[in-house]
Amino acid sequence: MAERSTAAVDVADNSGDEPLTAKADQTTSDGVAQNWEQETDSEEAQGSGGTESPGKASPPELHSGHKLARRYRLEECVTRLDGFSSWRAMDEKLRRAVGVHLLPADHPRARSVLAAARSSALLGDPRFVQVLDAVEENDLVYVVHEWLPDATELTALLAAAPLEVHEAYQMVSQVSQAMAAAHREGLAHLKLTPGAVLRTSSGQWRLRGLAVNAALRGISSDTPQRTDTEAIGALLYAALTQRWPYDNDAYGLSGLPKGVGLIAPDQVRAGVHRGLSELAMRALANDGATASRHESPCTTPEELVKAISEMPRIRPPEPTFTAPPEYQRTTYQQGTYGRQSPRPGGTPPVPNPPPPLQSRTGKALKWAVSALLIAALGLGSWQLADALMDQSDKSEDTPTAQTTDDGGKAPKKPASGKPIAITKARDFDPFGDQSEKPADVGKAYDNASGTYWQTDFYKGANFGNLKPGLGLILDLGKVQRVGKVTVTLLGNTSVELRGAGADAPSRPTSFSAYTKAAEGSGTTVELKPGKTLRTRYVLVWLTELPLTEEGTYRGRVADIKVTS
Repeated sequence: MAERSTAAVDVADNSGDEPLTAKADQTTSDGVAQNWEQETDSEEAQGSGGTESPGKASPPELHSGHKLARRYRLEECVTRLDGFSSWRAMDEKLRRAVGVHLLPADHPRARSVLAAARSSALLGDPRFVQVLDAVEENDLVYVVHEWLPDATELTALLAAAPLEVHEAYQMVSQVSQAMAAAHREGLAHLKLTPGAVLRTSSGQWRLRGLAVNAALRGISSDTPQRTDTEAIGALLYAALTQRWPYDNDAYGLSGLPKGVGLIAPDQVRAGVHRGLSELAMRALANDGATASRHESPCTTPEELVKAISEMPRIRPPEPTFTAPPEYQRTTYQQGTYGRQSPRPGGTPPVPNPPPPLQSRTGKALKWAVSALLIAALGLGSWQLADALMDQSDKSEDTPTAQTTDDGGKAPKKPASGKPIAITKARDFDPFGDQSEKPADVGKAYDNASGTYWQTDFYKGANFGNLKPGLGLILDLGKVQRVGKVTVTLLGNTSVELRGAGADAPSRPTSFSAYTKAAEGSGTTVELKPGKTLRTRYVLVWLTELPLTEEGTYRGRVADIKVTS
């Protein structure tokens, strides 16, 4: 598609609205367009005629302070390119900042810009930056639009880091829904770049330049829905990886290595959400030639909206709270009471007030309350110790065998007790030469059914005969009795439960240090040790992997629960 090769971009100033410039990689991180006089040699300028040529319409000389319609006072020229200019202005009637695009009435694209602006204004969707006015007056055509001082463009956000998973999910959801609504009304964007996507201070995502940006640059498409869908896929790709999904650098982002083709986001950066990675590939590979992982491509924003709705909902991260500062009790400093210090003008100082005196009744009450508290603590400690000793006696009297010699049934073992928290975990591949998805290990015990840790892919169920297995080491924080480990997997997988010795001073790094305690296979495997297992370090060891839809073998651990 023609849009893949262009390096042109809409770049916002630090107010977050839409000035138009020519080259993304020459903008600052806060989105302020700079040195526009030297940017007209970009690919966009080459494609649309570059700098103004003889015979082309030139905009009239305008300057800061010039008023349009006795209302809009121009304040700062943000961009000047290819016969049009963009300004930050002040609406003196409503006392608010606005953005203005200006071009001569005889400009070859003046009519299409007016038509695009008026069509966009009729949409009235709050997810788009609104067109406020579109006028032809005094040999000028100007388009007035909202100015959002509290918004930040995606270009500036990605200059710092990739988006957090929930933030990327919200961005692609809201952008897809907005573009689906626009296409239902016959409107396309065709210039949907990181500079056209804004995040407001309330967390809402808004799009600017609907139809107008493309009209200003003379961009058109025979497949507008596919063009906008691919652009949304590129936005999601950039949000997940902080890379541009083509082999050219653009919008302040590095492109992919030349000659390697389109690589899935979760292969570019560790820890990328698999569902969002597949969604980006379905939107980018929308010609059906290279659909991601056998998923059908998305060719319209409406199909993207449907694909997002079928994904497991991605929840926002848990909020973090800062502990309040400790209470500082005000005390009298030693030696200050009763001192006389000179004051200006000879005024006698006011002595500090003495601390209040406690009455005899108050002292007696305090001692009585203290005695009651001590007695209560003593009684509670005695009852707790008695209960613990009683429980210990019962556990010693309970036989561990399930059957007796004469065939009678002995009492069963106590039922699994309370959950044991997993303080941390790491992947364990003692027979391989590298870690396997270490950034995703936390997904194996995060109590979320839609996330998982997975191995690399292999060409055989037994790890392609390369090694006997691999797994996850769970740190329980201290030595504890492990009664059961329940492992939820995607696909029928064989798994073993192994434990390090209770006397292990630290996490063992050799496979021989972990003793096998139980084994099983399936998608939900309950691993119960045959004898008492006391350990701090538990090894969940995968020995046989399931076949995936891609024709390879890969283990996926969705959840692990440990109980006493």
